[in-house]
Amino acid sequence: MEGRKKASDYPQELLDLFHEYQHGDMSRRDFMARIQKFAVGGLTAAAIFESLKPNYAWAQQVSKDDAKIRTSYETVASPQGNGSIRGYFVRPATASGKLPGILVIHENRGLNPYVEDVARRFAVANYIAFAPDGLTSVGGYPGDDEKGAAKFREVNGPKMMEDFVAAAEWLKKQPQCTGKIGAIGFCFGGGIVNQLAVRMPDLGAGAPFYGAPPSPEDAAKIKAPMMLHYADPTKDTGIGQRIPAYEAALKEHHKNYQLFIYEGAQHGFHNDTTPRYDEAAAKLAWQRTLEFFNKNLR
Repeated sequence: MEGRKKASDYPQELLDLFHEYQHGDMSRRDFMARIQKFAVGGLTAAAIFESLKPNYAWAQQVSKDDAKIRTSYETVASPQGNGSIRGYFVRPATASGKLPGILVIHENRGLNPYVEDVARRFAVANYIAFAPDGLTSVGGYPGDDEKGAAKFREVNGPKMMEDFVAAAEWLKKQPQCTGKIGAIGFCFGGGIVNQLAVRMPDLGAGAPFYGAPPSPEDAAKIKAPMMLHYADPTKDTGIGQRIPAYEAALKEHHKNYQLFIYEGAQHGFHNDTTPRYDEAAAKLAWQRTLEFFNKNLR
């Protein structure tokens, strides 16, 4: 299992099992037992598991000490939520005037290096970005995705939602911010972006990646323009089945939205630290998202 693997190097059933395990639908013991059948030709289940786990060395598109950006960790008060939420705040080193803000929301594993890198990518693209850590109330991202996923299940979900709302409000009020903000999120975070669009009438734009859709009643409340990025419904069946009802509700209520489905791409296709990364789909989705935010927030 040397070098960088692609999703196409694995049977779909194996990727599906890993997806279930990552989302807490299966214990580690069950997962290891069920992937045993793929351990052939000298491969062990442990080696397969290692090859599927994130490799954060791959995630650095923008270095932490890039001279073009300034970074810090900030703690935001969240009285309606878990008390406070800590996050990674990134802005261009030299900006003339105020800039729009982007809230970057992680998957169900907390503020890992991939999500921090996404925030840095926005700073390089001349935005201020804040990536809050939903695991703040349980000690923060523990430096490991598996431990992060376990900690994630300890957090009070409705209070975590309030933490993200508090983070959005904080970003909007920063002196460097024009007051216009957009939100991007991945997997769990994509679902949160959909919910923020329901909750915040003044959200400037939302770009959820393979996020759980809101109910049709909630979709009717969305005011922000939305750009929805989804994986191939035949690969990401759970979310895939729910896209038609979401789109129907957006259409029925004349919402400003674009829906992109990336054929052949897996759930998690934007995350460049795992084999599910799809370079072509990720780059296209990123370019579309930047154009969308530029149009709606500048």
